[in-house]
Formats: sequence, structure tokens, C-alpha cells
Amino acid sequence: MKARTIKRHFREGVKNILRNGWMTVASVGAVTVTLLLVGAFLGLILNLNHMAEKIEEDVVVKVLIDLAADEDKVLELGQEIEKLPGVSNVVFSSKEEELTSLIESMGEGGEVWSLYEQENPLNHAYIIKADDPHETQAIAVAVEKLDGVDSVTYGQEVAQNLFKFTDYARTIGIILIAGLVLTAIFLISNTIKLTIMARSREIGIMKLVGATNGFIRGPFFIEGFLLGVLGSIIPIVAVLGGYKFIESSISGMSSIGFVEILPFNPFAWQLSLIILLIGAGIGMWGSLMSVRKFLKV
Repeated sequence: MKARTIKRHFREGVKNILRNGWMTVASVGAVTVTLLLVGAFLGLILNLNHMAEKIEEDVVVKVLIDLAADEDKVLELGQEIEKLPGVSNVVFSSKEEELTSLIESMGEGGEVWSLYEQENPLNHAYIIKADDPHETQAIAVAVEKLDGVDSVTYGQEVAQNLFKFTDYARTIGIILIAGLVLTAIFLISNTIKLTIMARSREIGIMKLVGATNGFIRGPFFIEGFLLGVLGSIIPIVAVLGGYKFIESSISGMSSIGFVEILPFNPFAWQLSLIILLIGAGIGMWGSLMSVRKFLKV
């Protein structure tokens, strides 16, 4: 396509937007409202997915070593664990470290355990992380069969319920986003169709004088693109403004410090780009689909 033709398409597309006044406002409004919902849900789903991943990463297998195992046996056990398929990381925790951790976790009540510092009754332990958190149970079962293992814990019921919840959350999130995008496509394409119907006579005349379909589509393609971009601006500003406020509120509340959302940067740029691409894509698609029926003259 020649540069002159592209320039003409842009010029006509901009003219169409300015010339159609209230229909342009209606189209941009439809894009804005639907993308506001898409952006809000997208931000929510991305953060839920992020928090689910962080929680899954905290799932570990704790292996208590037999009290009768000597130093060589402890080292040998660690090497056997590292060779198991799916194991990402193995950290040794001495019984002294285990006692310190127990005392700290119990707060003031942990002072009672300080009496056992001289004759520590706890086991040495290995802390195992899996490549895939969903493989935690399989690793725990395999470790339990190794010689020198006293017991294995990983919060079986809690871990399984957690994985089910995170899987459901991701699936529901994808379905919601897909549903909102399809709704946005339907609403926006129908709104744009109204603006094009008002110019059906103009399209018919252009066809009769010999204009090609591509030549007619060009300005409408640009118009849809610009409508999508314009309709993306308010959702981007609103969603990111709300997100910044939520981020500031959470960071100032120590009581919910376990809630960790995605950092504003680069999340803001990523979400903005996604909303912008969705808006522009839906606008172009809506224009092209709407003008297609009027090209059959």
C-alpha cells in the first residue's frame, strides 16, 4: 500500500470521528465502560494468580531425620533426597536451628523450651522444595521410603485444598476475562455498526464509482483503531489510579502484611499495554465486521 493511500486513510478516519459527533461519543463510551470492567477484573485476576503462586512457593516438605542417624548417614540421606525427580532445593536444618525456630515461633511461651538447649530432644531436618508445587505429595511419599527418615510432614490436606483453590481461581479468572472480552466485542461492534449504518449511502456511492473494498475499508479500519485507543485512556487511568491507592493502603497496614500484590511498576505498564491492545483490536475488528455487509452492492 502506498504511503499516500495510508495518509489518506488516516485523514479520513480522523475526519469521520470528528464529523460523527455524538455517535463517536457513544462508541468511545461503550469502549470505555467495557474496558473499565475488563481492566479491573484483569488486574484482580493477575494479582490473585500472583498471590496463589507465592503461597504455592511456600509449600515445603519437612523431613525429620532419625535420631539414631550419625553424621555420615545424615549427609547420605541429603544426597539421596537431592537425586529424587522433581526436587528443586534441599536445605539442612540442625536440631539447634529447629529449637531456635520453635522458641521464636511460640513467642513468650517459647521460653519454656529454652531449658532444652543443653539436651536438645529435637531432630535434625531437611527442608525440601519442589520444582512444581503440585509434585509435593509425590516427593513426600518418595522421601518417606528412604532409610534414616523418622517422619515427613507437608500439611497434606492443607496443601491439596490450596492447590485446588488456586486451580479453580485461575480457571474462573480466565473464563471471566474471556466472557468480558466477548461482551466488549459485541457491544462495541454494535455501537460502531450504528455509526457506519449512517454512512451506508456514502459506501454505496463509492462502490458504484469503482472504489475497491480495501480503499473503502481503510478509513473505517483507522476509525475503529482510534475509537479503541480513545476508549482505553479512561480505563487505564482509572484502574491504575485505583491500583496505586490499594497498593499504598496495603503497604501501610502491617496487619495484612501476608497479602502481597504485584508491584506498581512494571505492572502498570503491562496492564496499560494489554488494555490498549484489547481496545484497539476490538475497535478495528468491530469496524471491519460492521462495514463488510455494506460492501456488497
